[in-house]
Amino acid sequence: MVQVRHRFTASAERVFDAWLNPATAGRWLFATPAGEMVRVQIDARVGGRYSIVERRGGEEVEHAGEYLEMDRPRRLAFTFSVPAYSSAADRVTVDIAPLEHGCELTLTHEMGAGMAEITGKARDGWMGVLRGLEASLD
Repeated sequence: MVQVRHRFTASAERVFDAWLNPATAGRWLFATPAGEMVRVQIDARVGGRYSIVERRGGEEVEHAGEYLEMDRPRRLAFTFSVPAYSSAADRVTVDIAPLEHGCELTLTHEMGAGMAEITGKARDGWMGVLRGLEASLD
């Protein structure tokens, strides 16, 4: 399991909504500095699916999953997979706690068995995602 936290000056509602807005999510969600976003599809409802595809070094990498929980603005949970690298689907939960000024987001990535060797890479990846989210909200 990987867990990361980040404080935002933006409201809990703005942070929550950013996860589900296809018009802006492509700027930060699973985006890398050298990649080119190809497609962002988000069906923002429980049971809905998302597919975010970025071209990295000539290869198209898809991040995909299904929304499991939505409790605006406090919790979002979804399955997470990168089909090019694994058929496994992990669970990601985003908990957002409103603060007097802004909010604190806690992201928990429950990884499948045998994934312990990539927890550091996953932690770094999620921190990059949250930094990208923060930049997109500023």
